[in-house]
Amino acid sequence: MLLERFYDEDLAQASYMIGCQAKGEALVIDARRDIAPYLKLAEEQGMKITAVTETHIHADYLSGTRELAAATGAEIYISGEGGKDWTYGFEGTILKDGDSFNLGNIKIQAVHTPGHTPEHMSFLVTDGAFTDTPGYMFTGDFVFVGDLGRPDLLDEAAGFVDTRFAGARDLFKSLKEKFVDLPDHVQIHPAHGAGSACGKALGSIPSSTVGYERLYAWWAKYIDNDDEQGFIDELLDGQPEAHSYFARMKTQNKVGPAVMGERKPLEEVPAEKLAKDLDSGFVDLLDTRDHHEVREGTVPGAIAVPGTGKTATFAAWIIDPEAEDYKPMVVLAQDQDDAMRIWDHLVRVGIDDVVGYVESLDGLKVEPVKTVKPEDLADFDKSMVLDVRAKTEYAEGNIPEAHQLHSSQVLWKLEQLPPKDTKDPIVIHCQSMARSMAVGSALRRAGYDVVELEGAYPAWEKAVGANQ
Repeated sequence: MLLERFYDEDLAQASYMIGCQAKGEALVIDARRDIAPYLKLAEEQGMKITAVTETHIHADYLSGTRELAAATGAEIYISGEGGKDWTYGFEGTILKDGDSFNLGNIKIQAVHTPGHTPEHMSFLVTDGAFTDTPGYMFTGDFVFVGDLGRPDLLDEAAGFVDTRFAGARDLFKSLKEKFVDLPDHVQIHPAHGAGSACGKALGSIPSSTVGYERLYAWWAKYIDNDDEQGFIDELLDGQPEAHSYFARMKTQNKVGPAVMGERKPLEEVPAEKLAKDLDSGFVDLLDTRDHHEVREGTVPGAIAVPGTGKTATFAAWIIDPEAEDYKPMVVLAQDQDDAMRIWDHLVRVGIDDVVGYVESLDGLKVEPVKTVKPEDLADFDKSMVLDVRAKTEYAEGNIPEAHQLHSSQVLWKLEQLPPKDTKDPIVIHCQSMARSMAVGSALRRAGYDVVELEGAYPAWEKAVGANQ
């Protein structure tokens, strides 16, 4: 049996290919939309991808299930659990709890494990060439290494009310009835690792076993003592902010993400043409340089999204492709290969409309980003000081009277900001200037007067905070 993990460090997301080498058939679980890596591995292994499935309707990235099926002719398998509100809007073979299908000698069994979402499926895998009992469980956002999928995302990001409590109870039941009685040796392979917002304490180890989690995970004592309320209280306490773009992902993944098909290589855009298109409002520029370089000078109105590994994450925080003012993107990249890599990251969160790239800002109007030194912040006493760090960071230390609003939520909660015509600028900061530069660029594009705090919060703490 072939088992390959594909891990996206950007979104802390894992997908998997399982293959029967005897029959040359493969399954992909929780695919992303840039499907080339799956096709490449299948070709290298002499396999055909005959099946694609996903554990649930994802919130943090746009599923590649339909994209991969369209490219390979694979059969789509989707959950039929969770009720009418969780019925997929595209065609596929429906799986109910206990249903199974085969890849040659390999048996894939669907296990309904609600909690993170009502329709959530995990998959027990049996390698029939060696045994007739399961050896692997692909747990999606049900069980992570050291943690569990959060049950509050539907409240936080999808507009539901108090579903977190029912979800937490479902998760407790799923653990008791579908997980803890499995054999100790069963390997678990989750859909996320450390850094994902789908849980609060995910481990960075790629996989674990049922036995290890039952012995050492934080939730085990509550299952052993049948303490449902204690479990619910600890599970819901301290969950991180849900990113606002999650609502868009949920909706699109339920209906069925658009199939892009083969994407042609991006072409370099001449500086003269880009300057005209920017002036005419036909395109936006995505400045993917380090935030230190952006501060020194960027094109007015450019959106700053670092191209060093967190492109999808940052872009999804501040770009809404469903907004009325959304425009096609030209990306700043080192070369064509780099531009395609950046585009791969963008399509993972549904930012598909990229029309070209430039290798430098030569020939374009460039201006430095306005900043203020921490010791001069007192001169902005009438300005909103906007802290775009997480609430946990804010709780550990903050600038007095700063307004905390997570980076992922600012562009969706503009009502919390002063009006655009306010004469006093917004002073924005985070922990390193990376997040504040991204959010600040999007706010400036939207017409707000925004000033960056030099050196971010640590510089203020050193220069001013220690004396208060």
